[in-house]
Amino acid sequence: MGKTALSIGADTFQFFSRNPRGGAVKRPTAADVQGLCALMKEHRFAPILAHAPYTYNPCGGTPALLDFARTAMREDLAALAVIPKLMYNLHPGSHTGRGIPEGIDGVVATLDAVLTEANPIPVLLETMSGKGSEVGGAFRELRAIIGATKLNKQLGVCFDTCHVYAAGYDIVKNLDGVLKHFDQVVGLERLKAVHLNDSYEAFESHKDRHAPLGKGVLGWKTIVAVINHPTLRKLPFYLETPCTVPEHAEEIARLRKVFKERR
Repeated sequence: MGKTALSIGADTFQFFSRNPRGGAVKRPTAADVQGLCALMKEHRFAPILAHAPYTYNPCGGTPALLDFARTAMREDLAALAVIPKLMYNLHPGSHTGRGIPEGIDGVVATLDAVLTEANPIPVLLETMSGKGSEVGGAFRELRAIIGATKLNKQLGVCFDTCHVYAAGYDIVKNLDGVLKHFDQVVGLERLKAVHLNDSYEAFESHKDRHAPLGKGVLGWKTIVAVINHPTLRKLPFYLETPCTVPEHAEEIARLRKVFKERR
């Protein structure tokens, strides 16, 4: 994956820790890890991001769901500990109709069950669109999770541009205001990464539909403002746009051009 990233002009990448729609897992060999570490060092990669599968529900409403999420997360974090400059991204999950407060308590309990001081991989809670019974669609929910988790020094936030707009944070008209509010509620020191996506859905729709950059309701002007914002520009950016690999290469080339022009 590192070589693929380089081939399209990237200096980082995101990958799923296992099958994103199931539980199957194929772990890298020692040779794979050694080769990746050498490549990352040679090309000065930004931190890479391991994304937990969508099947994990850290606040699942049944013992079986919770046991699966916690067991799989422990396995992921243990296996990924050998890779330097790596962060682990997590959807907070669904409260399955029990309400946000109970959902938050469930996420905290899961994090307390899987985080250890012996393995300090940064775990990022992703900002969500707030669809259905999702937890994490409001900054205050992320703050509550972080504040209540015992080893919260390991926790950060991944800011998803599609999700925050759908959740009701207007980064098109008021990016400065949204980031100021994030700082007041969560703290900018917790912001560790950005999922850079456009959105097919309208503001405050609470729908999660990513669009290619500049081809959604956010628009190219907003994307450029995000990557050049003083608060965000030094963070690693990860594309989750519905594109082919060649199309991602085109997006990266466009981003690099406007980023350099604005420096």
